[in-house]
Amino acid sequence: MACVGRSGTGRGGGHRMRWPGLSPARLWPVVGGLLALAGTAEAVYRTGGPGAALPLAIVVDVCATLPLVLARDRVTAAAVAITVAAPAACVLHRGAAVAALVALVTVWSVLVRRRVLRRRADAAALDASRRAFESTLLEHTARGERARIARELHDVVAHHISMISVQAETARLAVPGMPDEGAERLLAIGDTARTALTEMRRLLGVLREDAGAEPTRRPQPGLQQLLDLIDETRESGAASVRLIVRGGVAVLDPGVELAAYRIVQEALTNARRHAPGAAVDVGIDYAPGVLRVSVRDNGPGPVGGDAGHGLLGMRERAAAVGGDLRTGPGPVGGFLVEAALPTVAES
Repeated sequence: MACVGRSGTGRGGGHRMRWPGLSPARLWPVVGGLLALAGTAEAVYRTGGPGAALPLAIVVDVCATLPLVLARDRVTAAAVAITVAAPAACVLHRGAAVAALVALVTVWSVLVRRRVLRRRADAAALDASRRAFESTLLEHTARGERARIARELHDVVAHHISMISVQAETARLAVPGMPDEGAERLLAIGDTARTALTEMRRLLGVLREDAGAEPTRRPQPGLQQLLDLIDETRESGAASVRLIVRGGVAVLDPGVELAAYRIVQEALTNARRHAPGAAVDVGIDYAPGVLRVSVRDNGPGPVGGDAGHGLLGMRERAAAVGGDLRTGPGPVGGFLVEAALPTVAES
């Protein structure tokens, strides 16, 4: 009989039994056949030679050993057959049936090992799936946070830099008799502010794709701060702005109020940029179940080109609270921004 050796590493890190010159597909038929021969010889020896009990003993020993040929593909069926036949062989031999017991121990060892390996593989697959899900969720969360930060930076910084540009230009044109040096300084301030706006838009494009930043910790504004925003716009001298409020004023969800404030702020910034000097009407309508926000100017109307971060940010703001936003020409000219935000009044 060839020697039994160890070679290679099986799945799960365990060692597989190898016989020299035998492939895994032929190993178990050989092992089962050899044990069946050993069982037959044991039956002849234990029954004392030819007799009435010999055929039955051979059949039982073969049934307790030969099913090992199925151990590679049908180990459960082999285990059931051997488990049933092995005790019968021991009863017929009035003692331990060595070949049958070796087959019994072997088949159950293989069965248990495969069950353990299968459970480990299932656990590893489940863990890999969980890690992949967590990684995807983290990536989506990070992207959403980057988009939120980009909107906040655009809404706040663009607004104030635009105010600097408008106020510098207004001061240069509104103050008679200003020395040339002073006018040049104000012109330089306006140019610098416009350059800063251009650079900020470029950086926001990068931020929306991959960059990250720490969010601001300032209290978020709401509809209560709209009057301050309107006053600030009026004081800049850029335009005449009216605030028109309809319906019963109520305290709304902070997310809805923040979205409405940012939409108005961005719409005013766009009006200053694309329709300087145009009159602007800001409308807040507290309708049942919905807050309607509108910003309309009497400027030249929509300009060509793709929508920038401002219009995109306004649409994202509205969508984040379950609303929608429409932009386009006004009914009698100019540019109109309309948003409908679902609301639930807070007690």
